[in-house]
Amino acid sequence: MDEREMPQSAAVEDASEFAHTSVLLKETIEGLCIRPDGCYLDGTLGGGGHSAEIAGRLDPAAGGRLIGIDQDTDAIAAATKRLAPFGDRVTILKDNYENAAVHVRELGIDRVDGVMLDLGVSSYQFDRPERGFSYRADAPLDMRMDQEQGLTAADIVNTWEEKELFHILRDYGEEKFAANIAGHIVRARAEHRIETTMQLNAVIDAAIPARVRARDAGHPARKTYQALRIACNRELDVLTGALDSLMELLAPKGRIAVITFHSLEDRIVKNAYRRWEAPCICPPDFPVCTCGRLPQGRIVNRKPIVPGERELADNRRARSAKLRIFEKGTEV
Repeated sequence: MDEREMPQSAAVEDASEFAHTSVLLKETIEGLCIRPDGCYLDGTLGGGGHSAEIAGRLDPAAGGRLIGIDQDTDAIAAATKRLAPFGDRVTILKDNYENAAVHVRELGIDRVDGVMLDLGVSSYQFDRPERGFSYRADAPLDMRMDQEQGLTAADIVNTWEEKELFHILRDYGEEKFAANIAGHIVRARAEHRIETTMQLNAVIDAAIPARVRARDAGHPARKTYQALRIACNRELDVLTGALDSLMELLAPKGRIAVITFHSLEDRIVKNAYRRWEAPCICPPDFPVCTCGRLPQGRIVNRKPIVPGERELADNRRARSAKLRIFEKGTEV
């Protein structure tokens, strides 16, 4: 589950103050094995924390280059300011990372030496009430990472069929009261459109038994909000569809490092890595492989890398983070 939302901090006043502490920063940079003359892709640029560390290790005279992509306009503005000292070695693009391979090749680059993804929602996005990601502040029910897209969380809540709401709450939020919440949403919206976070919170409260709310230390709306955010931004579909194209983009010995924040994302990454490492689809009882599928590389860390005690003490939002790294083979 996505556990990063904590009590709201002071909201930043402009995009240049895009507040987000980069999670597993040291471990990610070390895991990428950055070369001064390498080309690297940050598919979830955010405020540029990971990218700044990567760019600082590149030598532009030797051809070192960083490409950063994000779909959030505020993130683009903040990262552009933060990465300005690195000059031409950094290229920043606004888009979803599912289109990263296309953009990289449009820049005339065939292969990159490393890819990183820091998935989920940034602290900045949580802490800006008007973005609608947080159940702790009364705000429009938005949740769009790309504010230029049409679909909002309010659209999902007010127009999707009860069966569709049930499925996303169950599958994306792992909410055991998914059916009850979906039913309450449909009945509530028949009386008036659900436009704000507090209106939705009231519906969720009514749908979850009081004894459960009293027993559960977490906010009763947290799983529903996770489900709506994932559905609004197509997060799992994007991740599933993008991983193979990012692997193809890697040069031999290149590495991909992915930080996840809930079990659904982590499962997708773990299964992709396993498939890349052991792609054979022959029946287990075949004496020899006949499908001809070859391993694409190796899993660098069998167990996910998680934050240490010091990082958790400094940044409680990091507590559910997991880092997995894969290295492409030399023969692929």
